Amino acid sequence: MKLVKKLSRAVIFAMVCLMVLGSAAVFTLAGDEPYDTYNYNFREDAIYTPSAYSPSKSITGVGLTYNGEPLGKFVSPQDICRSMEDDNFYVADTGNNRIVVFNSDMTEVINVISSFDNNGKTDTFNAPYGVCVSEKGQIYVADSQNRRVVVLEKSGELVRIVDNPVSQSLEEGYVFTPLKVTVDYADRIYCIAQNMFEGIMVFESDGNFTGFFGTINVKLSAWDKFWKRIATKEERKKQKLYIPTEFTGIDVDTDGFIYATNVDADGVQAVRRLNPRGEDVIKKGENKNVGGDLWIQGSSTYAGASQITDVVYRGSGMYSMLDRKRGRIFTYDHEGNLLYIFGGLGTQIGTFKVPAAIEAMGSKIVILDSSNETITIFEETEYGKLINEAIALRYDGDETQAVEKWRQVLKLDENNELANTGIGKAYLTAGENKLAMKYLKLGMNSEYYSIAFRRYRNELLEANLSIILSVLAVIIIGLVVFFRLRKRKKNKKAEEGGMNVG
Repeated sequence: MKLVKKLSRAVIFAMVCLMVLGSAAVFTLAGDEPYDTYNYNFREDAIYTPSAYSPSKSITGVGLTYNGEPLGKFVSPQDICRSMEDDNFYVADTGNNRIVVFNSDMTEVINVISSFDNNGKTDTFNAPYGVCVSEKGQIYVADSQNRRVVVLEKSGELVRIVDNPVSQSLEEGYVFTPLKVTVDYADRIYCIAQNMFEGIMVFESDGNFTGFFGTINVKLSAWDKFWKRIATKEERKKQKLYIPTEFTGIDVDTDGFIYATNVDADGVQAVRRLNPRGEDVIKKGENKNVGGDLWIQGSSTYAGASQITDVVYRGSGMYSMLDRKRGRIFTYDHEGNLLYIFGGLGTQIGTFKVPAAIEAMGSKIVILDSSNETITIFEETEYGKLINEAIALRYDGDETQAVEKWRQVLKLDENNELANTGIGKAYLTAGENKLAMKYLKLGMNSEYYSIAFRRYRNELLEANLSIILSVLAVIIIGLVVFFRLRKRKKNKKAEEGGMNVG
């Protein structure tokens, strides 16, 4: 008996130890990242979530070689671009006045372009700030301090130089200083230039400037309009200038739509999806916000809105934006729903000092930090992978497979409103309106819940129409019989009363 008691105590002690160790393991797993991972619920409260991405590698240039010579560390790099043509990566190593070309997994330097032949003379870059690669594999460099865009072949041979744009729409004496550049399928050049508030500058494939694209219109409040009317000349001089904001980052998707970011003081819309006519056609989610962190003026939660500095289109309607203020990466789907948030400021791998550019490496995300002079590669976790796959499946119309992915997401994060909404939408598409209502309610999606409710109500009406009509018929007949009987009764009493009087 004593032996049994001792064994029981030993088993219980072992189980307690395993529970404690298991809890510690879970805590360590959740606390591995050097930053908070969270999202916002329906009430716009920040809620912690599993990590969607984890830092795996950091590159500084130190330890790498090219043609047997040390590459050396990056100096104030400002941009990074992946070539769709060969999957190589191009880094604008601004302080070193060069473009560094990496292979597809960024393990090897395959080219360094610091000079090129320009009509028989050796020409060099001066603070190349932006870089991109066209579908044909040509390299476009925003050679900022040389006031030009340089177009090169992969070999480094000069194709053309775009500079000194001329147009009546440009102010007299305007100095062209390109900062970021991208190219569409027709080799049209879209350029973000310094102190250019009219919009993105557009150049045709031959280098001719054709105008502006996607101008951000500033709307004055009724209060501002009122004060501008009654203010004196001196007061107007002191008032802020109501001019459009500059764009900060740019990318092009597979359909030729331009994604462009800007710093939005209100923190509501920091990215636009511009169609060929320059019209913004981006979709917003339930909270009508695509501006990064949610915040309320006067709140102590966050000191101001996010400052979005760059964007990358990742396929299947997804895009990720980079916040230079807090070092965070925000990813949205094609409907404007915020999928996950990660990253932060700091000195550990996975955090940044001044993040400047974002790029995609398949399912991985690459961040360039201009101050820490590093490139950090993030890999998706199981949680991030499931969300990415579910979004891609839904985007392609495969609702059944998407539901299975969302169910797995809920196992890792039972409060994930997006997963519940995803399942609800799938049931709605399949005509399972009652189940759709259940999950859309859990997902706090009022728009689609209303649709499911109306369809379920109509479904009930159609299924029970014969019963409802029969009940109505019985009620109507009953009322008719009742009123007739009551009328006869009244008439009979009236006749009896007349006979008694006689």
